Parts: sequence; C-alpha cells; structure tokens
Amino acid sequence: MNTLSPTLAHALNQARSLGLERIDAQLLLLHALARPDAGRAWLLAHDTDPLAADVHDRFIALCQRRAAGEPVAYLTGRKEFYGLPLQIDARVLDPRPDTETLVDWALEAMSALNTPRMVDLGTGSGAIALALQHQRPDAQVLAVDASADALAVAQANAQRLGLAVQFQHASWLTGVAGVFDAIVSNPPYIPANDPHLAALTHEPLQALASGADGLEDIRTIIAQAPGRLAEGGWLLLEHGYDQANAVRTLLHDQGFAQVQSRNDLAGIARCTGGQWQSTQTVK
Repeated sequence: MNTLSPTLAHALNQARSLGLERIDAQLLLLHALARPDAGRAWLLAHDTDPLAADVHDRFIALCQRRAAGEPVAYLTGRKEFYGLPLQIDARVLDPRPDTETLVDWALEAMSALNTPRMVDLGTGSGAIALALQHQRPDAQVLAVDASADALAVAQANAQRLGLAVQFQHASWLTGVAGVFDAIVSNPPYIPANDPHLAALTHEPLQALASGADGLEDIRTIIAQAPGRLAEGGWLLLEHGYDQANAVRTLLHDQGFAQVQSRNDLAGIARCTGGQWQSTQTVK
C-alpha cells in the first residue's frame, strides 16, 4: 500500500472541509470510483482503502463543482426517484424526493380504476410519469413537455427502463387530445423576481419561474383541465411552500370539488388537488 495515497475516509473528510453534506460527498465518491450502485455501506466497509491519484483528483473536482451549487444529480448523471434510477442532466430539473408525495396521491386516487388514463404535464426527466407507469403497468400514461430537450431525456429514461409511457411535445394541455382520469403536474411555481433563483443557475429557468407571483402556469393548467378530465377525474399539482391557500382558491373558483392539500416530507403543504364533477344529480 502506498502510504501517501489518501484513503476513502480522508477524501470524504476533504469534501466536508469544502462544505459538502456527507451524503453528497458519498454519492460523488461512489461516482468517481465508478461504483454508483455499491452503496454507502460499501464506503464504510472500505474507508481505509487507498484512493488512486486520478480518482482522487476527479473526486475533488466534483466536490468543487458541488460546492459551487451544481446539483449532485447533474454531476453523477443519475438520480433515484420512486425507486427508479433516472438519468439526469442540465436539460431537466433534478427531481426532488418531496415530489414522490404527488405520485403517492395520484396512485391513491386511481386505485379503484382499471386502466386509468393519466397525463403528467411538464414531465422533465419523466420522473412522475415513469413512476406512475411502473406502479400501474395497466395505466395509459402520457408525458407532456414544452421542451424538446426535456422530452429527449424522458424518452431515453423510458426506453432504458422499459416503461410504455407515451410522449407529446406541447405546452401544458394545448393541443393534447383525449380525456384523462388524472392530470398531475409539478409545474414552475417560483416568482420571477424571487432572489432564490440566483442560487439555481445550473437548472433550466423555464422549469422554475412562472410570472410575478409564481402561479401563472398553475392558473393555465387549472383553466384547461376541466376540458380534459373525465367525470370524477383528479387534478393534482405540486406548488411552492406558501402557495397552498392560493391554489385551493383557484381550484374552488374553477368549480373543482374535494379540494385539499397534502404535506411533503417536511410536513409542509406542497401538493394541492381537486376532483372534477361537471354534473350533479338534482333531486
């Protein structure tokens, strides 16, 4: 053993000194080692192993890019979402674990239906649509995005995972044919002048910002949805941490019933939806 070679544990300590979270450093080290599937337990079991100079250099370079704000998923090219390994790059948003709440809700809402028809608007990497298709192989799932680059990423993920999601290049529901039992979306919802956008320069701006109050795209989807929902169908939306009341009001005003919100992993209301009931029985 070359005693001058840094160990895996030493490299992780270097990453911490650069300000990285431990889990980020571990994922980047596994990537640099070309062992992305080995797991964090493997690192602990091998923490005294020496690190080759070229691997160490590659790891430190990745850490420096992460410290500058680049998402780990862009650095490694992969992100797990709802148990699915997705390929990710700067053409799409890095899917957040909290968005799994939206998938959970959609699956719950569709649990009693055979062959439900679902559409994911603004699919990005395809995370939501692919998770829905994986959990409900009988479903007809359509993924829509206005970005051809994003659709290319999503289609590649679907092909690699062997999931039969259909894709369409469109802006929200404009030009989308058919009727759906569920419309789900994690649209842009950050106000255009929000100072937090400055820290998200590595991610596509068009997938983040939505007008002066962050609700421009959500308003469009809510206005379009009734014409594309089956009787009793659900519209489920992810939104900002402080937008639940506003989104519930928009859904109520559009005529949706059963309007409610769901909390994310931190206990914050980050998903809101409603059920479309266009007819009522008059007694």
